[in-house]
This record gives sequence, structure tokens and C-alpha cells, in this order.
Amino acid sequence: MSRTDPGPVLGVVGWSGSGKTSLLEGLIGRLAGQGLRVNVVKHSHHDVELEPPRKDSARLRMAGAAEVMLASPYRVAILRELRGADEPSLAEHLARLAPADLTLVEGYKWERLPKLEVFRPSLGRPALYPDDPDVVAVASDAPRPGGTEAVAWLDLNDLDHVLGWLHEWMCRKS
Repeated sequence: MSRTDPGPVLGVVGWSGSGKTSLLEGLIGRLAGQGLRVNVVKHSHHDVELEPPRKDSARLRMAGAAEVMLASPYRVAILRELRGADEPSLAEHLARLAPADLTLVEGYKWERLPKLEVFRPSLGRPALYPDDPDVVAVASDAPRPGGTEAVAWLDLNDLDHVLGWLHEWMCRKS
């Protein structure tokens, strides 16, 4: 796998409060426990503050640095200030990641990539899968409705079920 090939990429989409992050947390924990390398791209519509303004790295960034790499024996973070430039595309973000067995993307509903939708009818929001041909599976706490045979229907409350589907999907992608 080359630096420009992120391996299989699966979007995880759904409305706020549907349980995307909780599902991802469970899946990533299990996959990492199986020895797989999993990358995540998490999209946020909010300003992200990763360090207190008084820390050296924040001060250097605020002084005008285009990028600041914060490196320690425990983790590395790169903070890039856009300063009015367009937000980088998902493809640009994926190209910066190290190779992995799987890259999960939370958010980016509009992107053309295979997606797992997390759908809870109790939120009162419409499902995305009827209008998004890239949704290949739905993890839901509701039974499968009629007319949904084109997508896999997964029990959101059964992590083993979702994980089994994910392993099968990864095998088909490799």
C-alpha cells in the first residue's frame, strides 16, 4: 500500500445524535484489538481548538505559522491554519494519512464514497439511504423496512453483527 493509497475507505454518516461516534469507537476498539491499523477522518463544522492559547504551539500558530507539528514520544499532531483558504478536500486529507487496513470517515455526507449510515428513526430525521446511492449498509435500531433489499441492514445494537458485515466488506474491497 503506497502513501497515496489509503486502503479501503468507508464513510460513516447519519444525523447528529444518531450514534456514529459511539459505533465508530466500538468498531475501532475491536479492529485495533485484532491487530488492524485503522485511520479516522472526522469532519467538524465547528472551529477546532486542540491546544490552550497559552501553549507554545498555539502561540507559534497564532504568530503566523502555516503549519505547526507538535511532536512527542506519544503522538504527533499537525495543525494547519487555512487563513481564508478553501477547506482541503477529503482526498487531500486521505493523502496525508499513513497507510492503513481501513480508513473510516465520519461526516462528509456529500462525498462519493461507500457509506454506512447510522439511522435512528426516533430522532425524527429522514433516512439518507433512499437518496444516496453510495450508502451500502444501514445500522439501525429499527427493523428493516420493505424495499430496502439494495442495502445491508445491520442491528445497531449488535456490534458483532456490524463488525461481521465490516469484515466482509473489507474482504470484498481488497
